Amino acid sequence: MRLQTVAAGQGVVWVREGFRTFFKRPLAFAALFAAFMFAVFALALLPFVGALVVLALLPLVSLGFMIATRIAVAGGLPTARVFVEPLRSAGPRRTAMLQLGLIYAAATFVVMWLSDIADRGAFEALMEAMPAAQTTPDEVASRFGAPGLLVGLMLRFGLAGLLSVPFWHAPALVHWDGHGCAKALFSSTLACWRNRGAFAVYGLAWFGLIIVFGMVGSLVFALLGQPQLFALAAVPLSLVFTTVFYVSLYFTFADCFVASDAAAASDPADHPPRRLS
Repeated sequence: MRLQTVAAGQGVVWVREGFRTFFKRPLAFAALFAAFMFAVFALALLPFVGALVVLALLPLVSLGFMIATRIAVAGGLPTARVFVEPLRSAGPRRTAMLQLGLIYAAATFVVMWLSDIADRGAFEALMEAMPAAQTTPDEVASRFGAPGLLVGLMLRFGLAGLLSVPFWHAPALVHWDGHGCAKALFSSTLACWRNRGAFAVYGLAWFGLIIVFGMVGSLVFALLGQPQLFALAAVPLSLVFTTVFYVSLYFTFADCFVASDAAAASDPADHPPRRLS
C-alpha cells in the first residue's frame, strides 16, 4: 500500500463521513458497539486477566469497526462477524494481530503504572469515590484537590495519546496489506506524523462537537426547567458519539493509505477502496 499526505481540512471530512455512514446503518453499528460493551463487562468479572484481555482486544475492535464501515459504505449490512474475521486470516497476519494486542495491553499497563506513581493513587481514589452514594460533595472536591492529580492526568492522557499513534493504522495494515507487527507500527506512526495537520483538525472537530452538544443540551434542559435530566440524556449521546468515532476510523486509514495499481488489480477485495473526498 502507498502512503499519501492529505490536507489538514480532511480531518473535518473524516468526522462528517463517520456520522453519515453511521446513520446509514445506525442499528447495525449500535449493535456492534453493544456487543463490544457486553464483552467488556463480561471480561471485567475476571480479576486482572479480564482487564488484560480487554486491552489486548482493543486493536482488534478498532479493526472490526473499520471492516464494518467498509461494508456499510459498499451498501452491505455489518454484523458481529467483523470482530472475528481478522482472526480467520492467514497465519502470519493472525500472529501479527495477536502481537499487536499483547504489545498494546502491556504498554497500557506501563502507562497506568507510571501515572499511578506520579499521582500517588489520587486518580484511582477519585474514581472510587465518585460513584459511591455515601461520598459527600466536599469529599469529592477534596479528591480533586489531591496533590499530584493534575500531573497524573496529564501523564495519563499524554502517554495514552502517544500510544495511540503507532496503533492507529497498525491493525488495518496487518489485515489489508499483510504488514508484520513492527512494520505496521512504524508505518502507522509515519502516516500520523505526515498527516498531523489532518489529525489535529480531526481531534479539534471532535472536541468542538462535544463542547457544542454539551452546551446546547444544558441550555435546552435548563429552559425546560429540568437541568438534572441532562445527565441522563448525555449517556446515550456519549454512546452514539463513541460509536461514530469508531466508524470514522476507517476514513482516516482509507485516505492515508491507498492500494497501488498492481495490488488493487491483483486482489481488489483485499484492499480498502481508494477514496479522497
